[in-house]
Amino acid sequence: MVTDRREFLIGGGRVLLIASAAASGALKYVLAGAAEQAPGYVLDDHWWAMTIDIDRCIGCGNCVRACKAENDVPREPFFFRTWVERYHLPEGDVDRPVVDSPDGGFDGFKELYRPGDGSKNFYVPKLCNHCAHSPCVQVCPVGATFDSPDGVVLVDKTYCLGCRYCVQACPYGCRFIDPRTRTVDKCTFCYHRITKGLTTACCEVCPTDARVLGDLKNPSDRIHAFLREHTIHVLKPQMATGAKVYYADLDGSVR
Repeated sequence: MVTDRREFLIGGGRVLLIASAAASGALKYVLAGAAEQAPGYVLDDHWWAMTIDIDRCIGCGNCVRACKAENDVPREPFFFRTWVERYHLPEGDVDRPVVDSPDGGFDGFKELYRPGDGSKNFYVPKLCNHCAHSPCVQVCPVGATFDSPDGVVLVDKTYCLGCRYCVQACPYGCRFIDPRTRTVDKCTFCYHRITKGLTTACCEVCPTDARVLGDLKNPSDRIHAFLREHTIHVLKPQMATGAKVYYADLDGSVR
C-alpha cells in the first residue's frame, strides 16, 4: 500500500508538471505566431467581444457559410464554429418555443410561419462566448485551451489530446472534435484576422450589421454606444461564465 501510494503521488506530480509546461508552451506558441503575422499588434491593448442585434438578424446564413470557408470547418452537418437558430413562439404559448436550425442555418431557412398569425419568430446566431471565466479552460488537463491576454479563448492543437473534457464542460455547446485531426475546434473570433486589424468573417459578410466585433478597451469603438443604448443579455447568465457575446433585447425564451 505504501509503494502504491508513493507511485500514485509521483505519477500525479508528473502530470501536473506536464500540464504546466504545456500551458506555458501553448501560450508562447500562439502568441509568437500572432506576433509574427501582425508585428504591430499589442495584446494588452485589446479586449474583444461581440454584439448581436436579434432584431436585425434575417437568418440568411451568410455568417455560417463565411465561417466555414474562412476557417476550414468541416462541411458535414453538426460541425460549426457559428450557427443560427430560428425561434418560433406560438400565440399564447411563449413558454414553449419551437426551435429549428437546419444544417446550422448554412442555407438559410425555408418559410414555415406566415406573418400575422399571432406568433413571434426570430433568429439567434450562436458561437463561442469567449468567457472571462471559461469552464473549458478550467477542465483542460494539458493547457491546450487557454485565455489569451486580449480576451479570446484559444486552442493550441499541438497539445490537444482530444479528451473531450472541454466539449462537455462548455455550457453553450460551442465545441466539437474535428474528425480530420481528432482535436477540439471552436470559434476563435477569427484571431488570425483580428490581429491584423480585420474583423471576423461572420461580421464582414452580415448584410444587416446584426453582429459586430468590438474592442472594449478602445474608448472610441461603437460597442460602447451599443451596450448603453440596448437592453443587453448573455446566454445562460446563471452560469456566471463572464460571456463576452452580448445580445440586444434577447427574448426570455432563449435565455
